This record gives sequence, structure tokens and C-alpha cells, in this order.
Amino acid sequence: QVQLVESGGGLVQAGGSLRLSCAASGGTFSNYVVGWFRQAPGKEREFVARISTSGVITYYVDSVKGRFTISRDNAKNTVYLQMNSLKPEDTAVYYCGAGRNRRSYLMQYDYDYWGQGTQVTISS
Repeated sequence: QVQLVESGGGLVQAGGSLRLSCAASGGTFSNYVVGWFRQAPGKEREFVARISTSGVITYYVDSVKGRFTISRDNAKNTVYLQMNSLKPEDTAVYYCGAGRNRRSYLMQYDYDYWGQGTQVTISS
């Protein structure tokens, strides 16, 4: 029902910034909690950040607090992830997911729809 497309990834030097976008179509986007996850080579997909339907409540994994900011523009059906002070350990494929009627939104299974991912590579 909902299609998600990530964009904005690329190669950047440590300490630099990137802004990722997650564009949604095919559903009532404002009814969904949206989360960002990432998957590094050889590792499982891990939670990064989530945002409530209204955009007023956000939550981040400890490793990105103070560096990443999640936001959403429901009029544009888009969620963003602003990433500052990037580190080599941030290198991963970043995915956005959309879900609703869940308890925590911290796990991959809390989300019903996923995008294809966008590659983020941080050089040292």
C-alpha cells in the first residue's frame, strides 16, 4: 500500500554532513510512524531514529544523539534525516520504514513498509 524511496546518500569525509530523504506514496503518510534504520556490511539492520505521526516526538539511538535530527513534512509526504559530524562507523545502507499500531517502533518488525535503502559512506 505504501511505497518508500530513500535518497541523499553518498560519500563524505568524517566530520561532514548529509541529509537523507524518505519519500512516501500510496498511503496516508501522516498516519504512520517513520523510522530510520541502517545496515553495515556483515551486521544486522539496526535502529537509528523514529518520529511520531505529528513530528513532535522523536527518539534516537545513543550513538547518534546530538548529531542526527529526524524530521517530517507531512504536506510533502517526506521524512528527513539530517546527519552531522559524521563518523566512519556511520557507514551503512540507510533504510526508512513506516508502521502504525505498534508498541515501541524500535525493531524492524514494528514497520510494515520499507524502502530500498541509500548508501552512506564516510571516509576517514
